[in-house]
Amino acid sequence: MQSLYRTVYGWLVARVGATAIKYALASVISVAVTEVVLFLVFGAFRLFSAEVSNIVATAVAAIPSYYLNRNWAWGKSGKSHFWREVAPFWVLAFVGLGLSLWTVGLAQGFAQSHGFSHLLDALFVNVASLVAFGIVWVGKFFIFNIWMFGNQNPQGVDAS
Repeated sequence: MQSLYRTVYGWLVARVGATAIKYALASVISVAVTEVVLFLVFGAFRLFSAEVSNIVATAVAAIPSYYLNRNWAWGKSGKSHFWREVAPFWVLAFVGLGLSLWTVGLAQGFAQSHGFSHLLDALFVNVASLVAFGIVWVGKFFIFNIWMFGNQNPQGVDAS
């Protein structure tokens, strides 16, 4: 099994690049945090509306996402540059949030207009948020790799 793991990992690194793999794994963690927080805040505890809960979930998940991407995926250390890294990261997070708010609103409106239970409504809201952030995911990788973190990374995406 270990041999298979090494073969698959070696192929992925050669074709996609270690940075892209780490970005994908950081994204999986970020999505998990977003989805759990969103479901807890909106679905389980009913603290806020779907839209406000989505904002809270995005803000909570953006913090570990920034550090996982900057430090782990792109291997940068030291002090963050506010205008080149922090501000663009938050702008991208809120672009994704804007799209997510729109899709969450549509999903909740659909669920409520069809008389779905709160649980099904919450599941629709989670899926809508996930789809919206998935749409901006690929674009963020290129922005991170080209403009924000990648220019000092010796192990950027393999062009082959």
